[in-house]
Amino acid sequence: MNGLLKKIGEGYKKEEMELLKKAMEFAKNAHRDQKRQSGEPFFSHPYEVADILAELGLDMETIIAGLLHDVIEDTNITLDTLKDEFGPEIAKLVDGVTKLGHFEFKTKEEEQAESLRKMLLAMAKDIRVILIKLADRLHNMRTLEYFEEKKRKEIATETLEIYAPLAHRLGIYAIKAELDDLSLKYVDPQGYNELINVLETTKEQREKSLKAVMDQLKKKLREAGIEAEIEGRPKHLYSIYRKMHEQHKAFGEIYDVIAIRIVVDTVKDCYGALGLVHTMWKPLPGRFKDFIAVPKQNMYQALHTTLIGSDGVPFEVQIRTREMHKTAEYGIAAHWKYKEGRAESSGLDAKLTWLRQLLEWQNDMSDASEFMQTLKIDVFSDEVFVFTPKGDVIDLVKGSTPLDFAYHIHSAVGNKCVGARVSGKMVPLHYRLQTGDIVEIITSPASHGPSRDWLKIVKTQQAKSKIRQWFKKEHREENIAKGRDMLEKEAKRQVYDLAVLLKPEFTEKVFKKFTINTLEDMYAAIGYGGFTTNQVLSRLIEEYKRTVKAETKQKESEAKPAKEGKPDASEGVNVEGEPDMLVRFARCCNPVPGDDIAGYITRGRGVSIHRTDCSNFKSIMGLEDGRLIDVSWAGGNKQAYNAQIQILAEDKTGVFAALTQVLASNNVDLYAVNARTNNNGTVTINFTVAIQDASQVEKILQKILAVKEVIKAHRVSA
Repeated sequence: MNGLLKKIGEGYKKEEMELLKKAMEFAKNAHRDQKRQSGEPFFSHPYEVADILAELGLDMETIIAGLLHDVIEDTNITLDTLKDEFGPEIAKLVDGVTKLGHFEFKTKEEEQAESLRKMLLAMAKDIRVILIKLADRLHNMRTLEYFEEKKRKEIATETLEIYAPLAHRLGIYAIKAELDDLSLKYVDPQGYNELINVLETTKEQREKSLKAVMDQLKKKLREAGIEAEIEGRPKHLYSIYRKMHEQHKAFGEIYDVIAIRIVVDTVKDCYGALGLVHTMWKPLPGRFKDFIAVPKQNMYQALHTTLIGSDGVPFEVQIRTREMHKTAEYGIAAHWKYKEGRAESSGLDAKLTWLRQLLEWQNDMSDASEFMQTLKIDVFSDEVFVFTPKGDVIDLVKGSTPLDFAYHIHSAVGNKCVGARVSGKMVPLHYRLQTGDIVEIITSPASHGPSRDWLKIVKTQQAKSKIRQWFKKEHREENIAKGRDMLEKEAKRQVYDLAVLLKPEFTEKVFKKFTINTLEDMYAAIGYGGFTTNQVLSRLIEEYKRTVKAETKQKESEAKPAKEGKPDASEGVNVEGEPDMLVRFARCCNPVPGDDIAGYITRGRGVSIHRTDCSNFKSIMGLEDGRLIDVSWAGGNKQAYNAQIQILAEDKTGVFAALTQVLASNNVDLYAVNARTNNNGTVTINFTVAIQDASQVEKILQKILAVKEVIKAHRVSA
């Protein structure tokens, strides 16, 4: 504890240090009975998170929130308690980092997406939320070895796909590089270890080459009067690994394994140093990048060039000022007025435009899968830098098309687009833009607007969202009709009655899920491509099945199982391809285990089970083949089923008693009886009995026929 206090003690007010001490004791006490997977006290984790935040140079509120970031999620401490003890600002930061609780999610992806949505909303209000989360993830990755293998890989994959790219997007290279390398260790242990071994094997030669280059550089820069700090290092592991796999190259074929960084005082010195190194070594064509003139969206600035060393081994040189270096390592954190808790640069909001756009786009996203896909494509993908005809730089996702460019400029430009020129040449709208392209969009007031095919051409969610908005606004009636037709056809194909699925008790939850208000909104969204037909229909079917299942269980708990004669599908009958389908037994033939059976899909009442020799079933077989479905008896079933036995006997005293005695002596329950006398001195008796299977019915019939007054007996079938 004293180590952290000592590290951040300078420059803070006495009351801030007292609040930090209080937070330490509070967090330590809240987590006192908890252990980490390593066996260490749980408090070691928030302490290390606060330590990482202190290294980033963040303000006291952020460091304290780092100490407290797990108390709401993992202890019985409430948000109100935090507000009372540490104030609303710190409580808000802790709440922003806390995962969603008390919600049920269908899938891990849905849970992940909703937690990220919550975090990004909090991050848009206060960027410090994500800095705490990144520090939390970094320490968890440093101690990931204590988890079992499956969990390690799951966490490492999420880190590689979400948190490392997020650190990159915010320009925090110091955290990004370590997250990448730690993730690789668990995502591909073999590849990681092979790379470590290769680097170790070539270490001596690499260091020798590096020293020779650095000595020459220092001498030449000094002679040119350029003050500079020079350091050399291998590029981080994941960067090398990714290039090897994406470019299908061996380690020896990667050009820039070695990187030399030159840090100077001014921008002028950056270009001076660049000219110097280009006179000392031959530059590799096409490998020069000027991120000073055209900064990356995450604020990164530097000059990059790849050179051929005297030994023929390529190496990369990065040249930047001290301020650029600070920004490259710490990104947004470097732009913080640490003691005042706000960004020092008035231009910081502009750096986070992508975040505000993402939060706007997510309102048009129909499910968790689409949201996660947008994060990975629009936010975390590699970038291309293209130019407008006036020379303005536009930063787009790698793989973007002229249409993405047009919609990035303005919705009206995209909607009226009829063609594009790239570097003076006409190109198709599906052309993939390259860094350095000069893009000119050709528009026409006579354009009828976007084509639905454009949704397949554009790469970015921003463009897709704007295209959908156009269809949503311009063709609502057409979209409603189209959407209704699409949903009806798909429901019919899947043999569901759409009228039943669209009952308010089913649609209410679906509307809430997709953030729509009416059936027309839903039809329109399907029509213009906001949701797919299957997304909506699967949700409706899911709500229908859940409701029917609950009602069935309720009925079964209120009635005798055999009396209803409707066993649960999971116990009595298997329906091919539909394990949760509601099952009911046709009263016309009362099938029991052992009978040959078939299923008929009814409108809104699940599958009706008939005996194959049932006359009612035979009458519909040829008429509605599309609603027939394969069914079979489930093995190991012990449930009682209803069967009806009809008996024709002489109308004599004692015959009824003799028949019921047969049932009783064979432990067969009698649920209903119906009898009528005939004009010829006979009586017809119908017994409804509970039996286990068809063979038991046959045994009972044989014993009933043994009664001397009985003329004939059979099982009733329609």
